[in-house]
Amino acid sequence: MAKYRLVLLRHGEGAWNKENRFCSWVDQKLSSDGIKEAQNCGKQLKELGFEFDLVFTSVLSRSIQTAWLILEEMGQEWVPIQSSWRLNERHYGALIGLNRAEMALNHGEEQVKIWRRSYDVTPPPITESHPYYEEIYNDRRYKCSDVSQDNLPKAESLKDVLDRLLPYWNEKIVPELRSGKMILISAHGNSSRALLKHVEGISDEDIINVTLPTGVPILLELDENLHPLGPHQFLGDQEAIQAAIKKVEDQGKVKSSEK
Repeated sequence: MAKYRLVLLRHGEGAWNKENRFCSWVDQKLSSDGIKEAQNCGKQLKELGFEFDLVFTSVLSRSIQTAWLILEEMGQEWVPIQSSWRLNERHYGALIGLNRAEMALNHGEEQVKIWRRSYDVTPPPITESHPYYEEIYNDRRYKCSDVSQDNLPKAESLKDVLDRLLPYWNEKIVPELRSGKMILISAHGNSSRALLKHVEGISDEDIINVTLPTGVPILLELDENLHPLGPHQFLGDQEAIQAAIKKVEDQGKVKSSEK
């Protein structure tokens, strides 16, 4: 029997998810489909009887908006939310804003898969000439972070994401779990993958094949040492979830009309 349980999810579809662009640290709201995904997630969690005590999000709007919509559907709007940049999406550096399918056409599908899914490969860093540099680094939300703006990342591998996420997991989230609270983490594709890698002990080689669809809750059941009692569980229609996973995997491939 599980000592601790928590629910983790990648936020609902954002506008740039829909356009198949690397969104990363650019702040985007949910698309109309993303809003529906978050609402459906909340309805499902309510039907399954989940009652949350605390929610953790990144400081990006699509993560926070997803949490709001889930709690509203569950009638649990009063549940406290804590937000940290350490749960942000992976920083894709110079790739931010680029279309994944076009990148696959220009650089090859395998290279794009390495950039998107590998553990320790970092994309080229963002520079001051990048069209979204000022928008990201002049954003007021990062003036409240626990590191100086000069020390914020300019590009990250998944390993880098895990390195900046782990202190928050160990110092903020784990103590709340151990106190008996039921936790919801509304994060992003790569911060969620990094956390799953840590909790489940997924190898550097196998993490490349872990794909998370938007707006699908993931249940983690842990023992007293915070070790998993089994693999993570996607909650919902399994056939629809597998189709959603394939959709995410296909984002980094050349469109069939361009082959």
